[in-house]
Amino acid sequence: MARKRKGRDVSGWLVVDKPAGITSNAVVNKVKWAFEAKKAGHAGTLDPEATGVLAVALGEATKTVPFITDALKAYVFTVRLGQSTNTDDTEGEVIATSDLRPSDEDIAAALPPFVGEVMQVPPKFSAVKIDGQRAYKMARDGEEVELQARPLWVESLRMLSRPDADHVELEMVCGKGGYVRAIARDLGEALGCHGHVLHLRRTWSGPFDAVEGYGMERIEALARSEEIDTLLAPVEIALDCMPEVKATDQGVARLRNGNPGMVIAHDIEYGEECWASHDGKPVAVGIYRSGELHPSRVFLL
Repeated sequence: MARKRKGRDVSGWLVVDKPAGITSNAVVNKVKWAFEAKKAGHAGTLDPEATGVLAVALGEATKTVPFITDALKAYVFTVRLGQSTNTDDTEGEVIATSDLRPSDEDIAAALPPFVGEVMQVPPKFSAVKIDGQRAYKMARDGEEVELQARPLWVESLRMLSRPDADHVELEMVCGKGGYVRAIARDLGEALGCHGHVLHLRRTWSGPFDAVEGYGMERIEALARSEEIDTLLAPVEIALDCMPEVKATDQGVARLRNGNPGMVIAHDIEYGEECWASHDGKPVAVGIYRSGELHPSRVFLL
């Protein structure tokens, strides 16, 4: 007999303003404990020293994680010019240096090639798998790591400030799978001076903004109390990227059983992905076809 999963049936999104010095998985585990939740996950890993938006999904919200993962995200980061490290951030060892320091004009001129559809080689110290092994584990063991370039959509990359000759602050808006450390590394190479990430903060991710995020102190202070549920955003906030249809009373039962169900739709095209609601709650996500939603995800709310 399967062991019954312990915890509460609590569902929703928690926007955490992740502090430096803790892994994303550790944050998820703390949130899961604080809410006594059966199920939890996150929509996009942040490096341990990075801060900012870590969107944690609880319960039925975990079914909407892909929609946040695929959404655009914004990062503000500082690049240390004149040095390369083996991890492309401050955690690694310096492996190359340069006395060259580019001008503000040089930096501005180097940014456009990093915008649009670009090919990016992930850092050697990353979670990318090579023949079933994590690249960072291989790198730590001294093995040779060769990663293939991957496509990345960069919406924008701009210079925010130049505190001094050794540092430049940038903002990048990009799609799924982007490594800010790789941008810093490649920009340093393009400028001929080397570079690595000094500070990194994710300011927003899809519908979630850092200014609305909760610190770990707040979460721990309310842990396992009735009040903690007031911190949650609804499951459907992750579905804002697609149109909504209304499930009929007859359609709800069919949809919740994983079958096509009748919906009321306006300005929805045949074959379009959308989500169905009923009595203010999400019922399913699926494809609209001739008055019915063919579900791909069903919510048990």
